[in-house]
Amino acid sequence: MKIKDKSVLVTGANRGIGQALVEEALRRGAKRVYAATRHVFSHFDGHVTPLTLDVTSVSQIQRAAAEVDTLDILINNAGVAIYDDLSNLDVIERHLAVNFLGPLKVTQAFLPLLKRSKGAIVNNLSLAALAALPIIPSYSISKAASFNMTQSLRALLAGQGVTVHAVVLGPVDTDMNRGVEIPKASPESAARGIFDGLERGDEDIFPDPASQSIAEGWRNGAVKALERQFASFVPESVANLR
Repeated sequence: MKIKDKSVLVTGANRGIGQALVEEALRRGAKRVYAATRHVFSHFDGHVTPLTLDVTSVSQIQRAAAEVDTLDILINNAGVAIYDDLSNLDVIERHLAVNFLGPLKVTQAFLPLLKRSKGAIVNNLSLAALAALPIIPSYSISKAASFNMTQSLRALLAGQGVTVHAVVLGPVDTDMNRGVEIPKASPESAARGIFDGLERGDEDIFPDPASQSIAEGWRNGAVKALERQFASFVPESVANLR
């Protein structure tokens, strides 16, 4: 899907990868970019429409959905990352509320518009969705749940003309990784990689050097093959719904 002349909504758009996605969408000629943030946000470009949206607030999600007339691409980017050791249930629940239930609720709210446009859902995930990073296990759990949700939505919506894409991000130079001395991609290069993958039609997008190092193994591996096999269990009445 080309970005030019499309309407794009990005959650968590005020910093890091979200901000870079807004700028990259504009650079590629998006007709309208909805920049969704928890706090008041402004942008100099007239093609950007700010939306106040906390992904854990059903009322804010519904209000934001009512403000959008047409939508081609939804990018679920908002997230939280807290280093922990699984000893605090509140931290685990916070991750699940923001990183798993948040994208699911936002997707459900905007799905009628995406069905109408035959659009795309892009969920920003992480290498930690594929294998737990034990220094940040609650985050890993929430991203694994969101990855599983992405796979399910992909199968359930395939017959309705909506494509669903998982972005498998490696380390990116954002607040989450600040102070960690590891090689990191810039938010700008990650944003370019995400849109490049979307424009190619990649189901699973590996936008940075760390994630690209496992891309071929993932695409040809047992887990991806199992996903395709399981997708065949979607009832024909759902798979062929138009």
